Amino acid sequence: MKPELPLEVYSPDLGNPNDPASIAVDRLNREQAAQELARLAATIAYHDRLYFQEDAPEISDADYDALVVRNRQIEARFPDLRRLDSPSKRVGAPVSKGFKKVKHRVPMLSLENAFTLEDVTNFFERVGRFLSLAPAQTFAVVAEPKIDGLSAALHYQNGKLRLAATRGDGSEGEDITANVRQIATVPQVLQGKNIPESLEVRGEIYMNRSDFFNLNHQRVQEGEAEFANPRNAAAGSVRQLDASVTARRPLRFFAYYYEAISGDTTTTHHECLQNLENWGFSVASEIRLCQSLAELAEFYTEMNGKRADLAYDIDGVVYKVDELAWQRRLGSVGRTPRYAVAHKFEAEKAETILEEINIQVGRTGVLTPVARLKPVTVGGVVVSRATLHNADEIDRKDVRAGDHVIIQRAGDVIPQVVSVVLNKRSAASKEFVFPNCCPACGGEVVQIPGEVARRCMNRLLCPAQAVEHLRHFVSRDAFDIEGLGIRHIEAFYQDKLIQSPVDIFTLEERDKVSLTPLRAREGWGSQSANNLFEAINERRTISLDRFIYALGILQIGSVTAKLLAKHYRTLPVLVEAMQQAQDPTSDAYRDLLNLDGIGESMAEDLLSFFHEPHNLAVIHKLQDQLLIPEFIIETAAESVLSHKTIVFTGTLEKMSRAEAKATAERLGAKVAGSVSKKTNFVVVGADAGSKAKAAAELGVEVLTEEQWMEICNGLVKK
Repeated sequence: MKPELPLEVYSPDLGNPNDPASIAVDRLNREQAAQELARLAATIAYHDRLYFQEDAPEISDADYDALVVRNRQIEARFPDLRRLDSPSKRVGAPVSKGFKKVKHRVPMLSLENAFTLEDVTNFFERVGRFLSLAPAQTFAVVAEPKIDGLSAALHYQNGKLRLAATRGDGSEGEDITANVRQIATVPQVLQGKNIPESLEVRGEIYMNRSDFFNLNHQRVQEGEAEFANPRNAAAGSVRQLDASVTARRPLRFFAYYYEAISGDTTTTHHECLQNLENWGFSVASEIRLCQSLAELAEFYTEMNGKRADLAYDIDGVVYKVDELAWQRRLGSVGRTPRYAVAHKFEAEKAETILEEINIQVGRTGVLTPVARLKPVTVGGVVVSRATLHNADEIDRKDVRAGDHVIIQRAGDVIPQVVSVVLNKRSAASKEFVFPNCCPACGGEVVQIPGEVARRCMNRLLCPAQAVEHLRHFVSRDAFDIEGLGIRHIEAFYQDKLIQSPVDIFTLEERDKVSLTPLRAREGWGSQSANNLFEAINERRTISLDRFIYALGILQIGSVTAKLLAKHYRTLPVLVEAMQQAQDPTSDAYRDLLNLDGIGESMAEDLLSFFHEPHNLAVIHKLQDQLLIPEFIIETAAESVLSHKTIVFTGTLEKMSRAEAKATAERLGAKVAGSVSKKTNFVVVGADAGSKAKAAAELGVEVLTEEQWMEICNGLVKK
């Protein structure tokens, strides 16, 4: 089933689930940033599902990259607002029900994007800092073309292909073995020497442009719909339930990486690529081992200039640290490896006519103007809507209905209006007047002091806000109830079938005694009604972090929700702690602020939510309907740091603070920002300050950097 459209971006007349897409990143305050990160998470999740699961993207890669860029920029300004459902924490989308699920032994991560040479420079400076390299120290980097296809993992045992899987959501993919066996460039049996006994090869399934054009010509002759682009054609072909269909499609496979379980002595990524070629895989010929940023820039310029001449589509180039030992040390953060970056090609601009300005109302009541455009193709994608951000931006750019405008597809959440072509403006044009009444409910619209956004203050009765709260509750990273999309929520809300989250889980029982059961509604039947009830019942067991995120607490995204779940472990403990923390002098309040990533502003929003009796009543009613098990912290192995709280202070000499924190978390520890009586260890480096003193006063065990390194190097409990 196709995921529901994120109305905040593409249907402005129906409402914006958060906000603000309306403000430039450097002008966002904390509350606006939290709202925007929530909106970005929902929008990107929608497009992830279309791209990875449905093979039917509605926006181009450049548009998608723009979503991720804005999310990254906001997170850089407000790192403590980073959400668990942030694009930086998520890969792909859940697997389709049509294929058997495959758990990836090693997660299939997604690359961080860079759009300028400055971004690339910053990336490698971060690598150097993480590895504690000298500022002038250079290191080898492999540069490769970024092929626009479908990522896949191929598993070989004793040199024979045994399993093939899609990326899926990064942790779990789809079993496409039968289809991959139909691809001529995928070796069924490996050739050559020194082949590891157990081997996982990762690469890209793609289609040459000439083959794509021939396939579309054939489909037109047969009366079938054309594919939008080679990537869609490749993805749709490899995910056919009938492998004989895949066999008729001209698919190819480029290998770009492998993981050996044992028996491999390769030390560099460049050697890995050579091994893959020797074993019978196709590897992109446009690969270069570079020793400086100047060489990387030269490679990028060269590939950008010849991309139209290549047989296949590329949308950028990839840079990877060559030294495999360094790759392992760097590891990953969220959904991205620290040792690689994708340098994307620039997006495009286009001119079109702004036909109308609409106002959309979000979950927090913010009114956001959106331009309805005369559809225009920008880089192969049809754009018909663009953000106008807010009233101030409309005034600053003097945007009016009927104007010829320049549209840009990069650097923002959705296509944005860059400027007006003033010499084409009609003499009859009129300035846009921002409404002072909510278009959804007629309520008063005000501008809060210190905010750019304008809000509908009718929060309890405004249907746009209520509906969007419910939409958030059932969204992908919350309850993820299939079949209960925005259109159904709107209809059920209008007919008073679902007014609160609790009503979702009582719907089936109420439906049994209803005079107008769901199966009798227009567009429904017994099967579709039963499918919805089944989907709801499948979500009666939910993890604590997803439940917290589903509540829609301001500033509490899925990153913070998981942080809270890891710390408090059960819902009753969380609720009790939030009640105790209402007193700012309490231990519970100090414990909350001690969590790494929780600031005073976020704590204020969290405590305000749990102070509201109506919210507590909803939580208690949901507890009667749901099973929310204790949150289990997954770690790679039990260690002396498992389930412990650790604080770092002073300057570490053998590894950077970032690497130390990442290592502690891999070993199962919680990293806190300050010392309290709940702290288990304080790692003290050079020039340690007040935290070391606090540890001594509280009797907390202090570890030297040498002792810390001993733990990192293998003091693991059996």
